[in-house]
Amino acid sequence: MIVSSFMPAVTQMIYDMGLQNYLNGITFECPKIALKEKEVAVRYKLEGKELTSKEITDIFSRTKAEGGTLYYVDEPILKSISPDLIFTQDVCDVCQIDTESVAKSAYKLAKHPKLVSITPNSLEDVFNNALTIAREMNQESIGINYVNGLKERIYNIVDIQRIHKIQSKSVLLLEWIDPLFNCGHWIPHQIGYAGGVDLLSHPSGDSIVISWDKIVKYNPEVLIIAPCGYGIKRTLEDMKFLEDKKEWNTLRAVKNKKVYIADFAMFTQSSASTLVDGIECLAQMIHPNHYTIADELKVKFSNYYS
Repeated sequence: MIVSSFMPAVTQMIYDMGLQNYLNGITFECPKIALKEKEVAVRYKLEGKELTSKEITDIFSRTKAEGGTLYYVDEPILKSISPDLIFTQDVCDVCQIDTESVAKSAYKLAKHPKLVSITPNSLEDVFNNALTIAREMNQESIGINYVNGLKERIYNIVDIQRIHKIQSKSVLLLEWIDPLFNCGHWIPHQIGYAGGVDLLSHPSGDSIVISWDKIVKYNPEVLIIAPCGYGIKRTLEDMKFLEDKKEWNTLRAVKNKKVYIADFAMFTQSSASTLVDGIECLAQMIHPNHYTIADELKVKFSNYYS
């Protein structure tokens, strides 16, 4: 069986489960180890361009209004791979290529591959997706063991809150800066397991634009900024859009130096392992006196004021 993954989160889970020998044909933004070993079959028209949050938003909006897409299949590469199975997604056509776009290219092949859309809304969906991936690759038992191990890490986090009777803190996690987007889908569930509550979030639903006035009125205890597709360094370049707002210095999170910049992959990339990494990091950000994390996760976020 030859498997292609046109969703970075799926690629990550395939590697996590040790099933990468079946894999060839990935996207340009899949994990680095996959990019070293596998052929890239999905490209992005803005690759290599340095753009601000607003510029990216404007380009996506204009392209979508015209009925276009910024992602495309490298059809000669796909033909040379000739996969039996392709994992796609329909969570967000702004962030990654969607199933419809993949199908237009895949069905030109002499041998039509099976397309399986991995489209989670909740954290539990993400775990079920891992089982689906393993099952489609005829490796269901590996998937079960993988999911059980990750859930055990979450139970350990929750147990600490129970033992120490830790009260939840108000949290705001932003998925985009200009314009401001709240967090949606599985991220509010991550925050909940980590001992927080984000009252401006949209659990199991799309991230949406929110007003600065709502944020000021909400006045969260902890503010986490993790724009989709951005690492810490890139996010820091756009912090001026927040700091220029006149009420910025009045926010509790700012006054108490509880503003964190975090790597997007722990939140908006829906691989089960990276989301559990995100929960562990969130617990450290929200309740630093009660949690410690592995050294390799300490580089995934930073306090903006440290």
